[in-house]
Amino acid sequence: MVGFSDLINVTNQRSNYIPIRSWDLPDSAVTPEHMYMRRREFLRLLGFGVAVTAVLPASLAAASFPDSLNPEYKLNGVKLTPEDLVTSYNNFYEWGTSKDQPKDQANRGWKTESWTIEIAGLCASPRKLLVDELIQLVGGIERRNYRHRCVEAWSMVIPWDGFPLKKLIDLAQPTSEAKFVKFISFLDPANCPAQRANELPWPYTEGLTLAEASNELAFLATGLYGKPLRNQNGAPIRLVVPWKYGYKSAKSLVKIEFVAEQPPTTWNVILPNEYGFYANVNPNVDHPRWSQKSERVIGGGFFSGKQPTLMFNGYEKQVSHLYAGMDLRKNF
Repeated sequence: MVGFSDLINVTNQRSNYIPIRSWDLPDSAVTPEHMYMRRREFLRLLGFGVAVTAVLPASLAAASFPDSLNPEYKLNGVKLTPEDLVTSYNNFYEWGTSKDQPKDQANRGWKTESWTIEIAGLCASPRKLLVDELIQLVGGIERRNYRHRCVEAWSMVIPWDGFPLKKLIDLAQPTSEAKFVKFISFLDPANCPAQRANELPWPYTEGLTLAEASNELAFLATGLYGKPLRNQNGAPIRLVVPWKYGYKSAKSLVKIEFVAEQPPTTWNVILPNEYGFYANVNPNVDHPRWSQKSERVIGGGFFSGKQPTLMFNGYEKQVSHLYAGMDLRKNF
């Protein structure tokens, strides 16, 4: 979700590293495999073994993470954003409008165990199931490093754990009438003060075209840095769409619905002249109140934390075909 903080004007030169693929990242940027092997060995010694998901609480069952990064999803020439920054610098308006509020507010007794998610709408196999049941149905999870670009012109690089959204789509079997996918976040005003204030139309809602949702990059995350998602990062399951601004990646999902018409989405409804439905990262289309030509790298340092914004956040080869013939200034 978005906020309206002023941006720091500092400069930075991008690395001269030339990637083999646009998303290559050196192995030095990935958390060493032996650290995750130690975790798995610890579980084995405790007697959990391969049956760990059967005996741990739902919130921990999703922690059966792969031991290494999917080699198809590396990134180029940059290091992962430190874990403490990924988990403490958050836009999550349900828990407050400042970056540090979500970490505090979302962890005051708010529980995500036994969380269910509904698959609904124009599909042959609608259902409602536990997140852990969904993970089992889609065949488990994998790790991917993705760039994250906020509409506020700051960025991170995050190691997500989860599964391709396409696997859920295949499970749902959308009908021929389905053209869009609607994502609905949780509604819990009893535990969520911001939802009682009604400053935004709750619950938070987002959407993608079915073609976008079926792209190989579209991802449902259940963890980051080899651990289950923290509440402030969208536990227990969230959308990740790395070629779009961060507000498209709805958090703490309770429903995914296949629909025929373009769904209304929260920020597009509130401020349609500032926040488009497509929300593709585009250095050539400025926000009305600030430039999108560059971005501040979180954790990059005050004097070296600025870099040029890449078209589609660096994923142009993977997604540009989705917008062939489309005016990206009009359809922003």
